[in-house]
Amino acid sequence: MYFPDAIPQFRAYDPARVVRGKAMADHLRFAMCYWHTMRATGADPFGAPTMRREWEREADPLRRARDTMDAAFELMGKLGIKFWTFHDRDIAPEGETFAESVRNLEQLVRYAETKQKESGIRPLWGTANLFSNPRYMSGAATNPDPHVFAYAAAQVKHALEATHALGGAGYVFWGGREGYETLLNTEMQREREQYARFLRMAAEHAKSIGFKGQLYIEPKPKEPTVHQYDSDAEACLNFLREFGLLPLLKLNIETNHATLAGHTMVHELRVAREAGALGSIDANVGDELLGWDTDQFLIDERATTAIMLEVLRMGGFTTGGLNFDAKVRRQSVDPMDLVHAHMGSMDAFALGLVAAAAIVGDGKLDAIVRDRYVAWGGGIGMKVLAGEATLSDCEKYVLKAGEPAVRSGQQELIENLVAESVRSAV
Repeated sequence: MYFPDAIPQFRAYDPARVVRGKAMADHLRFAMCYWHTMRATGADPFGAPTMRREWEREADPLRRARDTMDAAFELMGKLGIKFWTFHDRDIAPEGETFAESVRNLEQLVRYAETKQKESGIRPLWGTANLFSNPRYMSGAATNPDPHVFAYAAAQVKHALEATHALGGAGYVFWGGREGYETLLNTEMQREREQYARFLRMAAEHAKSIGFKGQLYIEPKPKEPTVHQYDSDAEACLNFLREFGLLPLLKLNIETNHATLAGHTMVHELRVAREAGALGSIDANVGDELLGWDTDQFLIDERATTAIMLEVLRMGGFTTGGLNFDAKVRRQSVDPMDLVHAHMGSMDAFALGLVAAAAIVGDGKLDAIVRDRYVAWGGGIGMKVLAGEATLSDCEKYVLKAGEPAVRSGQQELIENLVAESVRSAV
């Protein structure tokens, strides 16, 4: 046992509570991420590791990997989290050869199958680590060396098969180094074409093994590269449309990546949702004073309300969910810090769900928005949208109707309505 038997009670999260006809647990679909939660060491660019976890004390890498998995399922069980996410190299150590790495992964997948059978927990999604090893310093799918491309493709093959064997609901492609440091040595279009072909090969393999889960691509603008090809939601959607991949993949959106791209999380979610491509969410937040991916737990109820509004408006999650791609701070070295971190964010999302449901339910916000655009339902507006108006038609309309009225956007009223819903939920 790595965590105390007795943990605090949730303040707001009640998995069985019904909200808009569905249990809270089914709305939120919380997932624990393996890398930050079980494998983070507290190291940063300026300091050595600060965390010495009990589950990582064994000298034998495979024994250590099994201990880590024991601790992960213990933590998820005590928190009532029913999903987890992982990279292949999170759960199984990389070997001296590719074949040894495959054997290690297969062994740990078999061990995970037993843990899942005991607990009823399963992967929200899996993925492959195509960024840590030096072989990927110039990218994986976008690498100038086809040998590296082939290595990455082979690694994804086995990561997909592992995710399938574990009953994963999805699989994510995060192009951690799929970008460039300088255009002086980069053939950008060649690399983008390589990336598209890589994704299509992976989709074809997923289909061939009977994997029914959703494939995702995850936007991130920078860090570690100067520019990443999957920089934000709009760039990803443009890329997927350009190469005919949009029917095959949806987006996994992360809060911290959105703000690094200079957008709000709601902007990224709205872009993906309105394209019919919002699949899953990495639930975290960055520090506004720091310009890198700090991956902190999100506990701001106004932010969680805004996120859950978008989720409710798309009809809820299907294969996706809320993945805690977040880590405790470098000074938070006790195992109970992991408990408190997850519970705080789970409560915040529960309150956000309740507030968002109230906003959708009373219809006041939607009515204000509809009223802003009501004139497009008739007259010149309807004619324009039907493709029946010319510039001359618009001129004739203006000459007859005169100067448009100046109308308030009512932003303060809207913000107050949202704030009141949040306060009521709290």
